Parts: sequence; C-alpha cells; structure tokens
Amino acid sequence: MRTALVTAVAGAVVAFLLGLLTFGVQATVHPHDVPLAVVAPPPVADRVQAADSAEVDVRVVSADEARNLLRDKEVYGVLEIAPGQATIRLNPAVNPSGTQVAQQVLTGVAQGAGVPVRIETQAVSAAERTAPLAASALLWVGGMVAGLLFVVLKGRDLRWLSATTAAVLVTCSTAGLLAWWGVTLNVPTLAFLLAVATAFALLQAGLFKHLGVRAMGVLGLLYLMAPAVAGQVPELLNPVYRAVLWSWTPFRFSAEGLRSLLYDGSVSTEWWVFGGIALLGVVLLLAGKKAQTDSADGIVDVGVDQADGLPRAERQHTA
Repeated sequence: MRTALVTAVAGAVVAFLLGLLTFGVQATVHPHDVPLAVVAPPPVADRVQAADSAEVDVRVVSADEARNLLRDKEVYGVLEIAPGQATIRLNPAVNPSGTQVAQQVLTGVAQGAGVPVRIETQAVSAAERTAPLAASALLWVGGMVAGLLFVVLKGRDLRWLSATTAAVLVTCSTAGLLAWWGVTLNVPTLAFLLAVATAFALLQAGLFKHLGVRAMGVLGLLYLMAPAVAGQVPELLNPVYRAVLWSWTPFRFSAEGLRSLLYDGSVSTEWWVFGGIALLGVVLLLAGKKAQTDSADGIVDVGVDQADGLPRAERQHTA
C-alpha cells in the first residue's frame, strides 16, 4: 500500500514539474516590451509614440540608427515610413518568434498610417529556421548517449577520449543532416558546432563520472526543458521563466550563436560561454573519484581482501 502511494505521488510530481518547466513556458508566452524601431516624419512619429503599449517598445530613430539597431539585433524589426510607402525591414539572424511579432505589429502601424506595406528581409527556408535549435538538441543528445553508454558498458579509462571522439562524430552527423536539409554551412559555423558539441560532451562526461547513471536525471531534464525556452525570445517569456530558465540555458546560446553565424557571420559571447562549459567539464573529469555505482544495475563492487579471499565488507562484519 505504501509503495503504491509513494510511486503514484512521484509520478504526479514528475508530471507537474515537466509541465511547469516545458509546456508552461509556451502556455504563458505573451509579448512584453518587444523592441521595435520606426523611421517616420514628425507627425506620423508622434502618432506612433502615442500608440505605444506594454507589449512593444517603439523607438523613433533616424534611418541610419535604425539599420544599426537591426544589424546589432537590438530591435526585432524596423518600419520606415515615407510618403506613399512603408517598408518593414527584418533581420533573419533574429529569433523567428521575435521577427514574427515585429512583422505583425509593424504591419498594423503602417496600416494605421494609411500607406501600403513592403517587407524587406532575406528569404529563410523552413530548414534554416529549424536548424539552430535542432542542431543544439542533436549535439546535446549525441554527447549524452555516448556518456550513458560509457557508463552502461563499464568503461574505466579514457573517458575524455570517448567524449571528444563523440563530439567530432556527432558534429559530422549533425552537419550532414543540416546540409541534406539544404542549410549552407561555412567553416566558422562548423567550428562553432564542434565547439558546442565538445563543451556538451565534456560536461556530460564529467557528470556521468561523478553521478553514474543518476546523471541522466539532470541531463534528461535539461534536454526536456531547454528547447522550449531557447526557442523563444526573452520579451515573449513570462518574467519568471525568463529569469529562472532562459537566462542561463546553454541551448539559448548555441541556437543564437548558430543563427547569427548562418546570416551575419559574427558571434562573441557564445564562444566564451562554451569555452567555460568545456572548462567545467574538464575540471569535473579531473576532479575526485568516479561514482561507486558505475553500472546500469546499480551493483557496487566492494572488492576482495587478498588475505583471506573474503569481500572486505563481509570481513569487517564478521570481525
């Protein structure tokens, strides 16, 4: 009776936590202070600013400043209003969720001004929209499976070699998939994929070393919750999810970095993030001893005393 009750409660708790950390992110999405830029003559600019709301943060700027903001991804879209014409400019390096909101809002602003709208952006295929988050998830899963199998097959040495080899092979398989889908990959993008895969694999190998199979409780949960968060822009997330999950999840940095490399060829912070993750993995691999329980069945090798052939634990008990 007690076992039945405990297992039932555990199932309910796990379901609640998964719903809270995964579907809850998407269920609570709502725009808040989405940054947009508008270039317009003074009368129109005044009307645009007067229509500002909590959902969007509209900045009335010059044309040059608007292009700089869009290039630096500080705004999700730019609306340029000229006599008889309005142009919406979008940056494909920005998360698609952000550009979608920007296009909808800016189209409404242009229609309110009574001018026809033209959208100017680089064409993005479905594969290119999917690639950043998909690649991040595949690189994580590949390293995780390699680390888990190393534990299950009772690997003893060269854990770091397993991790780095897995990183190279998973990078090749992921790049092959992306190329097959029609995504063009250059050398910096491939290097970034390899850096992400190596950082993930080293971190996972370090956790498996110290926790054994129990590391799956951490790594599996991260995999389930991170993509739901990384697929959104912060201005669409509930503030709690933004602070507690989005602010640190490595999936966000890998997806944003890959998206930037695909379209404007520049990343900076992301290299440091994954360098730090790789360093943490190396520290875990070098620190301390591995977990006693290093097999899927949880059996601990207690060892045999050479003096009398008895297991040490049994010898201490009989003494």
